[in-house]
Amino acid sequence: MPEEPKDTQAPSEPVETGNPHLKGKKPRQKRRVGLWTYLISIIIALGVGIGGTYFVLGRAVTQQISSMQQTSAAMKKIQSVYSTISDNYYKPVNANKLANGAINGMVNSLGDKFSEYMDKSETESLNDTIDSSFSGIGAQVQKSGNYIQIISPIAGTPAKKAGLKPKDVIKKVNGKSIAGKTLTQAVNLMRGKVGTTVKLEVERAGKTFTVTLKRAKIPVTTVNYKMVGGKKKIGYVTVTTFSTNTAKEFKTALKALDKKGAKKLIIDMRGNPGGLMTAALKMASMFLKDGKTIMQVQTRGSQAEKYVAGKKYDGGYKVTTPTTVLIDGGSASAAEIFSAALHQSAGVKLIGSQSYGKGTVQTVSTFSDKTEMKITVAKWLTPNGTWINKKGLTPTIKASEPSYASLTALSKTSDLKAGKVNDNVKTLQQYLKALGYFKGSANGYFGSSTTSAIKAYQKHAKLTANGQMDKKTLAKIEVQLAQKISDNDNAYNTALKLAEK
Repeated sequence: MPEEPKDTQAPSEPVETGNPHLKGKKPRQKRRVGLWTYLISIIIALGVGIGGTYFVLGRAVTQQISSMQQTSAAMKKIQSVYSTISDNYYKPVNANKLANGAINGMVNSLGDKFSEYMDKSETESLNDTIDSSFSGIGAQVQKSGNYIQIISPIAGTPAKKAGLKPKDVIKKVNGKSIAGKTLTQAVNLMRGKVGTTVKLEVERAGKTFTVTLKRAKIPVTTVNYKMVGGKKKIGYVTVTTFSTNTAKEFKTALKALDKKGAKKLIIDMRGNPGGLMTAALKMASMFLKDGKTIMQVQTRGSQAEKYVAGKKYDGGYKVTTPTTVLIDGGSASAAEIFSAALHQSAGVKLIGSQSYGKGTVQTVSTFSDKTEMKITVAKWLTPNGTWINKKGLTPTIKASEPSYASLTALSKTSDLKAGKVNDNVKTLQQYLKALGYFKGSANGYFGSSTTSAIKAYQKHAKLTANGQMDKKTLAKIEVQLAQKISDNDNAYNTALKLAEK
């Protein structure tokens, strides 16, 4: 769900997905996508709108159907199937179980990975995510075929520290396949008490590896900032997701940087899986002149509705400081709304790589039994009317991360022994090559050249130089590689040079 689980993510992990929450009144019969609508959002209601008519879940499906004075041929067929099963199945059936099965079937028939029916426990998990109050691995995820795909790991979380990347596919959790499970069911398997561990089998670029993560409390703060560039006084702001307090945190960060004398700004939206559309509207409006288009939303059979900058979003607070925005493949939904608005309506340059490309809007309806249904209700378009779904935003200046930044994580030291031939050895060789210790070809064979490279590294790191790959050595290598990736952040460095001019 933008794990979509706060899907986005899902953070997945919006659930852990990044699905933000709005409690409001029961919607009018004519559904309208307005200020309250989220990209990955929730509308609290007593019933679900179908063709302009609402029905309320009762204790049994029979009560629902009998209360409907006019039913379509499809609904009559559903009633017939329900009655046949209820009256003739060889053993008693649970009415709620039949109802949930019918709803799940209808939602799944849409073939939309962002539409989902959630039971009570799944709903509670989603709501925790909305308030960023969950514990887990910290990755925004979505459905991808039979499995779960990472949209983006959240900065500072176990998923990020373990090196998980956007588009990684999670195939197993604690040795059990998640094929066929719903997004929320898979996310619930990854969640758990802080400090406990979870083992994931992950596929990246056709290769499979395992990684063990220690669950942690996912950070509540979604905005961080600091001054960079020395005397150039450049304000650097990172936004990890769009949650309930993000717009407020963002405004606080901008005001603080202004007081410190920031002459230019770099807004980092990389790895941001999205979340609340309202947060994106408020934040983008701060950089746009009143009346400028932030985004457009188009529901079925209607003209696109424009959302324009103004006091109702930004409260009159405007930012005129020259700004640059960073994006990458993990920038999705609300992050793309914000970036597209600044680029097309304020002439702000985008630096980095192609964004994710999530161009749909979801709403979530809550039933009286505390279950919820999330469905896609509209497209969102950039200010100039472009639909970026499955395409993403193209940066003004392309600046990709180094090739070694996409290397898979290593967790099985048992594969990393002299004489072994496997993909984990090849990855280790690529680690060592990136750090300047391995000079040969990364062929996956743990021979004398690999042993020598490990010894050289261990000597430099002041470890026992025996040429054997143990957990302590691997941990040191991973930390050093992560630092090198950070030091060679091409997108950030490009933005910094641009801002320093």
